[in-house]
Amino acid sequence: MSAALPVSDLGRVVRGDGPGLLLAHGAGGGIDANYGPVMDVLAAGHTVVGPDFPGSGRTPRADAPLTLDTLADELVAAAVEEGLETFAVSGYSLGCPVAVRAAARHPERVTALVLTAGFAHPNPRFLLAVRLWRDLLRRGELERLADLLSLIGFSAPAVDALSQDELDAAVKAGAATVPPGTPEHVDLIERVDVRADLPGLAVPTLVISTTLDQLVTPPHHRQLAEGIPGARYAEIVTGHLPFLERPEEWGALIRDFLAEN
Repeated sequence: MSAALPVSDLGRVVRGDGPGLLLAHGAGGGIDANYGPVMDVLAAGHTVVGPDFPGSGRTPRADAPLTLDTLADELVAAAVEEGLETFAVSGYSLGCPVAVRAAARHPERVTALVLTAGFAHPNPRFLLAVRLWRDLLRRGELERLADLLSLIGFSAPAVDALSQDELDAAVKAGAATVPPGTPEHVDLIERVDVRADLPGLAVPTLVISTTLDQLVTPPHHRQLAEGIPGARYAEIVTGHLPFLERPEEWGALIRDFLAEN
């Protein structure tokens, strides 16, 4: 039986016309930051609903820790409130386990999944990065945090191609744009475990691996693909930020898969 839906408090973007597509963004991101560069491509063929997680974009910060079930239910509720009875879900990074849980809890509504740079459960290396991320946030060392995320968020070729001035500007911009709800997003990563959900998923699924990812590394992507029955697997030669490094390729992969499903 599907879980009951709450009234969703999530602010959201609604664009386009056509079959439904619900977006689930990453930790410390937002719909504009993570999906903005591919929004035109996605909205050209779909009614896109993009909710911002608590404390990012259009949504106020939560006053309690986030839970995966509640976040998944609120995302689904946002889509339903915008008139979508059924829809595909595209998840990025933390949005991938949110999308998986949404499909597991609301199987009558989710018609397909696209999971990019995602994970079912963080491995020890990922947890090490997450704990550094969390500790720098707690100490308010946002420039040091931006240094860390520049090193492990972008691919090495992308960073190596920048001049010193360009890299300094990127770090400064990153430090200035940390959403206030990021601590709750990061805390949720440590508690994510959707491994038991994967075998029961029965919708067409595309797992997109960001092959140069140093944050959510490719073994995480393969675990998703191998755990979901019939999942397709594709690769983009990019770091953790395909929307910055290879937005056209990323958008085309999502669009083309959804057109077939």
